Amino acid sequence: MKKIDILEKAKSQDRTALTEAESKEVLRQYGIPVVEEKVVNTIEEAKTAAKVTGYPVVLKGLGSRLTHKTEKGLVKLNLKNEEELHSAAIYIKEAAGNDLEGFLIQPMLEGKREFVAGLFRDEQFGATVMFGLGGIFTEAIGDVVFRLAPFDGNEAQKMIDELHAQKLLGAFRGENAPDKDALIKTLVGLSRIGTEIPDIKEIDINPLLVSADGKITAVDALIVLGNGKDKKEYPLQVDLKHVWKLFYPKSIAFVGASANISKWGHLMFSGVVAGKYQGEIYLVNSQGGEIAGRKVFKSVTAIPDPVDLAVVTVPADKVLSLIPELEKKEIKNVLLISSGFGEVGAEGKLLEAELVKKAREAGILIIGPNTMGICNPCISFYCVGSHVRPPAGGTVLLAQSGNLGTQLLAFAAKEDVGIRAFCGSGNEAMITIEDYMEGFEVDEKTKTVVLYLESIKNGRRFFESAKRVGKIKPIIVLKGGRTTAGSHAAASHTGAMASDIKVFMAACRQAGIIQAESPTDLLDLSAAFSSLPLPKGNKVGLLTLGGGWGVVASDLCEENGLTVPKLSEAVISQINKLLPPFWSHANPIDVVGEMNADTYMKILEELIQWSDCDAIIHMGIIGRKIMIKAIMESTVAVDNKYDSKFVENSLLYIDSFEKQTIEQTVKLMEKYNKPIIGVYLLNDEQTQTVTDVNGCKHKGVNFITPERAVKSLAKMYQYSKWLNG
Repeated sequence: MKKIDILEKAKSQDRTALTEAESKEVLRQYGIPVVEEKVVNTIEEAKTAAKVTGYPVVLKGLGSRLTHKTEKGLVKLNLKNEEELHSAAIYIKEAAGNDLEGFLIQPMLEGKREFVAGLFRDEQFGATVMFGLGGIFTEAIGDVVFRLAPFDGNEAQKMIDELHAQKLLGAFRGENAPDKDALIKTLVGLSRIGTEIPDIKEIDINPLLVSADGKITAVDALIVLGNGKDKKEYPLQVDLKHVWKLFYPKSIAFVGASANISKWGHLMFSGVVAGKYQGEIYLVNSQGGEIAGRKVFKSVTAIPDPVDLAVVTVPADKVLSLIPELEKKEIKNVLLISSGFGEVGAEGKLLEAELVKKAREAGILIIGPNTMGICNPCISFYCVGSHVRPPAGGTVLLAQSGNLGTQLLAFAAKEDVGIRAFCGSGNEAMITIEDYMEGFEVDEKTKTVVLYLESIKNGRRFFESAKRVGKIKPIIVLKGGRTTAGSHAAASHTGAMASDIKVFMAACRQAGIIQAESPTDLLDLSAAFSSLPLPKGNKVGLLTLGGGWGVVASDLCEENGLTVPKLSEAVISQINKLLPPFWSHANPIDVVGEMNADTYMKILEELIQWSDCDAIIHMGIIGRKIMIKAIMESTVAVDNKYDSKFVENSLLYIDSFEKQTIEQTVKLMEKYNKPIIGVYLLNDEQTQTVTDVNGCKHKGVNFITPERAVKSLAKMYQYSKWLNG
């Protein structure tokens, strides 16, 4: 029977599931290997079928309402003769009662390994395929991977490779390795079903049995039906050109301006003025008067000139009444700082929905509410709660937490990471992360996208947009709400529930998104991706001032998917000319305390031009001036032959050495297009992760620990591999 006929029959009977036999027939038509079986109506027919199949056999009760047969005792295994078959059939008939529609006869297959595969429709991301360790340990161990449909055989292979139980995917206890082609066909078949048959809500194949010869067989399957016409409602898509206008206002009205420096109405406008914004600024407060020497208008309609952007800080219950005024003044863009909307509960959600309705009717676009602000350093526009002003550059920062977002901005300012734009997106009542994502895609000035997310409104749109954007610029994401506690906190913070984190993370991997595990990772990755060339492979050359760091870094590399290759005889021969005979003669290279910049750079160049080196991490070369300063100060304190001038001159030499080293390192990256990352020996309040070098597109990057350097390089390699995969 064709799959269409099977589904139509089930729908005509108002069934919510297919029988096991029907389910397997659908799977068979999509290339999924299923067990050979026979459907029979009576016990006598079962006996006849069993003779043809050959004992031992498996007998199952069959019926569209019998969806949990094992738990009900409706599956009888390893029946060795007709007598056992007869007894089992009687038991199943009595246990199933009126729900019994027939029996299934299957050969008794055996195997030491079981996998599970399936399909479900995620609320956010839609059709999603699952593959994992099967049998009784499926739920206990949770070794499963996911992919969004549709995907091809290459992606299916990646799913298989991601399973933790890799030993079970090779030869095992005298049995052959599972048929990888059959596994790939199974996963691709499920992907096709998810794409082509919207009426199928869920598929469960458990187990996918692996026999001793490696053959894969689906011995049990269930297909659950749904209404493929049911569509989740998503926020309306925003005109991308309109979104970017919010970041380029020629004039701003601060509605709710205040003379009290502790109020948002003062924080926002004073930050914009101090940041040297060049456009017109108007203050609005119903009391009128003057603030900071500027005239205060009693309403936006009293402003005599056109206004591009209204920054609103009035209480939530006053915002709705502003909409008619904004409409009359033809102000189309609003940055709504005010809180008290969807993030506070049911009443706030209703208020937010009404606000969106009124704003949309008036042709007004709102960022927020409940946002910490936005900035565009390209035009010296810094409209954020914390008055930090990073330089202009190519990194976009978008955060669904205003506090974390402004911390990222402060890091960017301290570390000289250039910012294209920043937005604390707040509740995303009108402009969602998906709108921003598509805006980043078409913006030529955006080179790197850094996101802190707690929820998404339209997972499938986010996934498709990220997959496109990722091909031309890296996307780095820190997801809040990865745990049960975190998910609860995120829901109370943003007013939106997150999709299952495992599916979200799988979607990120599939779309090439680089996932950060902590805010520190997010900051490190933003520095690395904005400053360094991508590695073409995973082979790392290590240079260290001392042996211990080399050991630690080697372990970290292996743990993060990087390799530390053995030095070639040619490289060893060249380094022999530069270092004393007691150097390590191996990778990691111990430079045995060498302080000569020329010698160090020659070693570095020998390594970076080596064909078996895709990237370099050097440790302890930069940051020695901090240690030497302390030594010099101690020397002056105990020996009057030395004075402060001695300290000053010594530090000038070290400072010159380190600056020269960073500059020459960056020039090597420009020449060979391979990343070089440093690790500070010591650090202080003056230490910077990123260092600009005049005339170079790349920058010097030096972290304070080896693990941060290795993790950043590993993520860069992961992205490079995805780009080329």
